[in-house]
Amino acid sequence: MSEPKSTGEIELLPLLPLRNSVVFPASVVPINVGRARSVRLVEELLGQEKAIVGIVSQRNSEMEEPRFEDLFAIGTLARVVKVIRLGPANYSVVLHGLGRFSLESPASLEPYMKANIRRIQDEGQRDVELDALVASLREGTRQLLERIPNLPRETAGVLDNVREPGPLADLIASNLTTEQAAVGEKQQVLETLDLRLRVKLVLTLVNRQLDRFRVKQEVTAMVADEGQRQREEILRQQLKNIRAELGEEGEEDEIEELRDRVRRAHPPDEVLKAARKQLARMVNMQAQSAEYNVTRTYVEWLADMPWSLVTTDTIDVESTRRCLDEDHFGLEKVKKRIIEYMAVRKLRADKKGPILLFVGPPGVGKTSLGRSIARAMGRRYHRIALGGVRDEAEIRGHRRTYVGALPGRIVQGMKKVGVKNPVIVLDEIDKLGADSHGDPSAALLEVLDPEQNATFQDHYLDLPFDLSQVTFLATANNPDTIPHALWDRMEVIDVSGYTRAEKKSIAREFLCPKQLSSHGLTPDRLEFLDEGLETLIESYTREAGVRGLEREIGSVCRNVAMRLAEGEADISEKTTVAFVEKVLGAPRYMPDLAERTSHAGVATGLAWTPSGGDILFIEATQMSGKGEVKVTGNLKNVMSESAAAAMSFVRSHAKELGLDPEFLKTTDMHLHVPKGGTPKDGPSAGITMFSAIASQLLKAPIKRDVAMTGEITLRGAVLPVGGIKEKLLAAHRAGIKEIVMPKRNEHSLDDVPHDILAQLKVHLVSRVDEVLPLVLEPPGDLSPNSDAAEL
Repeated sequence: MSEPKSTGEIELLPLLPLRNSVVFPASVVPINVGRARSVRLVEELLGQEKAIVGIVSQRNSEMEEPRFEDLFAIGTLARVVKVIRLGPANYSVVLHGLGRFSLESPASLEPYMKANIRRIQDEGQRDVELDALVASLREGTRQLLERIPNLPRETAGVLDNVREPGPLADLIASNLTTEQAAVGEKQQVLETLDLRLRVKLVLTLVNRQLDRFRVKQEVTAMVADEGQRQREEILRQQLKNIRAELGEEGEEDEIEELRDRVRRAHPPDEVLKAARKQLARMVNMQAQSAEYNVTRTYVEWLADMPWSLVTTDTIDVESTRRCLDEDHFGLEKVKKRIIEYMAVRKLRADKKGPILLFVGPPGVGKTSLGRSIARAMGRRYHRIALGGVRDEAEIRGHRRTYVGALPGRIVQGMKKVGVKNPVIVLDEIDKLGADSHGDPSAALLEVLDPEQNATFQDHYLDLPFDLSQVTFLATANNPDTIPHALWDRMEVIDVSGYTRAEKKSIAREFLCPKQLSSHGLTPDRLEFLDEGLETLIESYTREAGVRGLEREIGSVCRNVAMRLAEGEADISEKTTVAFVEKVLGAPRYMPDLAERTSHAGVATGLAWTPSGGDILFIEATQMSGKGEVKVTGNLKNVMSESAAAAMSFVRSHAKELGLDPEFLKTTDMHLHVPKGGTPKDGPSAGITMFSAIASQLLKAPIKRDVAMTGEITLRGAVLPVGGIKEKLLAAHRAGIKEIVMPKRNEHSLDDVPHDILAQLKVHLVSRVDEVLPLVLEPPGDLSPNSDAAEL
């Protein structure tokens, strides 16, 4: 508290100590006097007109005869208006507060207390802020007066007449009862000389009292609601008894059961209102009518939806890392991004986050990643297969006007898991279709938008359902078929294929134990050796994932299980190369790379497919003719244009290549890409086509262990392409040793596993001129018979 602003004069005044009250300036209050010193003071004041005394409150109300140190330092000067004798040594004194004073020094205790005092004044000037506080205090006090019937009636009138901030605050504080403001709080108001602080203090007391009244009203309303519910229960039971006497008990029991189920689901008020409306309609329907069954089914869906039930998240970064390592081998970058995602969800209070889209070839573990995330979070898991879905109603549901209408797959999934915060995996989101029944991918836009899905409205329920607490994950093989608006709502995580070493580790640690257990075998009966696993990987499967590998391991297990079932005893097999070939037959995939590229005009390229990377061969040949260029192999527009660009570049740079500029006048060229049953497209085979054409015209074979990828322009620039990681993994699987790729794709090498890069020699080129010295072997003669045999 600041130093009091005094008038400068010290006065000697008698003091009248008070136990349980505080007298404020400008207030008129009656005081009962019964203590010896106070009685002597009052008796001396009898007959005196306009006598002035100092009114000071005690620090401890229990003290009978206080000393000076037991009194507060700030008190109120008061004029004695009237003294009324109530009995022997008992008086009632009416006091009129005049102003504040501070105790300077004690004078005497007997026959009554006297002290030297100094009058003090209020501090501060009126300004806009103080006027605003005064207006708030006046309005709050009016509200309080409406709720307190026992306040003096004249207080409301005086409230409008007092214009100064200080007296207004004093007036309001003086009229608050001891239950509403303690003596210490009133004394604090009296001691606060700064007008702004005093008004704020009194406003706090008034607002506190208003809050108490609001809480009291809420409690009263709750008690009234409980009483209303009890009354409804009694009336409902009476109605049930009446219906039982009329033989209508069965229908009413069903409706009551539905009503209880809806109430126990704790739905929002809007849903509860809709359910009650339908239940009221059911009361007046015949149970055998079709409308009754439709309405009952609808109410059952409302009762079974998880409107308020949630599971507690147990998000722990270390636990998440452990779950991912237990369920998946490798995929370090994918695991790192998932752990970052979980860490952000742990720190954010609203639990909103990006929707993750796992893109990669089949069999690499995209769907099982979602199951691992649910297990790490302690949430329930649900998978929605979207492959082949072509109807918007599959997502949003059918309207109830249709016979046999049902909610969409989202709402059905929420009902199945039974909580409003599960992990839902939208599997194969790239395989959504569209037809005359609408576009389901457009319906997913609202589902996957965190700003909109809090009020997702299914056509069947026709009521908003909160999906904001659901963790949505999606999987896809081919990102090109996902609409841009849907793609924009998700964060893409590439889940690429596995290397041979990773496949072998996955087979040893996960697939072999799983298949042995599934077929009732033990490692004593069938032991998987590394050489057998390598044979399965290299000669019987050619895939980015491990599904085919798991099937082949299962085939080996079935052979041993069949022999055991036929009664053969003492079986203890080991998966040697010979045993694998005996069980599975001749190898399905042979390392034919050397034979295919041993002639001029054959080049090895790298391609990306939704199933992962792959190698492709491009063959070129020439024959007598009139300059016709033919392209075959089921090529689509972009790839055909790449072939035309490669041919045009060769013709325009014939001299630099050592060719006759007029070579095409008497020669026809034929460019072919084998596996004609598979459609092919994309610009990344540009330098491969150029190399095949140049190799044929120069009669120089291309190195057997070189593969290439890159788009070319007519000016000879090599442009970047996509899918570098998948292409290099495919090259490694095929036994390629050297790679020629665009220099502008150098940053993509960071995504390739280091053990793969260590086994590949990568050449980065920015011009077509740099390609031939890297890929061509020295020119040599080729017999026409060998060319014909190859073609």
